[in-house]
Amino acid sequence: MSSALIHEWLVTVAGAESVLRSIYKLYPGTIYTLFHDKEALKETLFEKIPVETSLLQKIPFAKKHHRLFVPFYPLAVEQHDLRDHKLIISSSYAVAKGVLNSSDQLHICYCHSPMRYAWDLMYEYLEAEGLDRGAKSVIVRMLMHYLRMWDYTSANRVNEYVTNSHYIAHRIKKCYNRRAKVIYPPVNIDNFKVSDRKDNYFITVSRLVSYKRIDLIIKAFNRLKLPLVIVGDGPSRKKLEKIANGNIEFLGYVPSPQLSDLLSKARAFVFSAEEDFGIVNVEAQASGIPVIAFGRGGALETVVEGKTGLFFRNQTVESLMEKVHEFLATEDSFDPQQIRKNAERFPRSRFETEFKQFVDNAWERFPYKG
Repeated sequence: MSSALIHEWLVTVAGAESVLRSIYKLYPGTIYTLFHDKEALKETLFEKIPVETSLLQKIPFAKKHHRLFVPFYPLAVEQHDLRDHKLIISSSYAVAKGVLNSSDQLHICYCHSPMRYAWDLMYEYLEAEGLDRGAKSVIVRMLMHYLRMWDYTSANRVNEYVTNSHYIAHRIKKCYNRRAKVIYPPVNIDNFKVSDRKDNYFITVSRLVSYKRIDLIIKAFNRLKLPLVIVGDGPSRKKLEKIANGNIEFLGYVPSPQLSDLLSKARAFVFSAEEDFGIVNVEAQASGIPVIAFGRGGALETVVEGKTGLFFRNQTVESLMEKVHEFLATEDSFDPQQIRKNAERFPRSRFETEFKQFVDNAWERFPYKG
């Protein structure tokens, strides 16, 4: 069967792109996307495969500032011409699932999340961007209303939903009234190792954007006066650096071998976001280190409390500090090999086996294969 893969944008390689990589391995075909940054994807799989972009790609600086074009995403994704493909697989966390398709095309969506900033995170987004009041706020709220209506309507263009956690399956049911099969995303477990050597620092790895709540971790560790290493980059970095004390170090982006080494030697991994799944939580456990995570979202499905990590229940500085103190008192009780074993539940091979079985079964049931 001729397959088309749809992905929001190819401008970096993160968790969603790791999923796309496995899907492409199973069902190779043209990748359709809104934006494609060839320079950012050098020496990756996506450098060598056919990619079709939207009209937005032609706008100067669009690849670097793609979030400015959110109002045009629905229109742009609907312009992809998929008539030559019988199987459509979208990897979607915003608008990819909204591609136009006909009744004789099978559309399977691996939904990382319903559009976060239009549904669950609208108020957080408005506050973070200073748009919670005034004329601009009214305009943005109207835009979000339009996006929610389009998002709900376009959800019916999908035949079958797959998602990354029971948490997101619940959100898909709530937002779209559709059921989703849970297939946990692939994690490159073999890229991480357990180290006998431990250094005196805690670590977090994240894109530096507001909803990841790195500010909460910084404020807590400012008061705890414990060494903290922050790996990752993003638009909030300068703002976060201004509130951090000298015990906190920003490393920006680091390549995989260095990240593996940093994780394996840390005392614990700290995670403060309400995440869909949280691949990085699994990578930390594959390195044998405990995870101190906010007890909501996908973390509840990957971290075993008391054995591979601890949960703080409120997304506040005080709640995180309390849990760090609890960790310091029980640090010796965590077994790195047991933590590693928990991470081994999520290998890339498991994802690929389960996803292929799901798609092939859906294809067998599909009545319009001719």
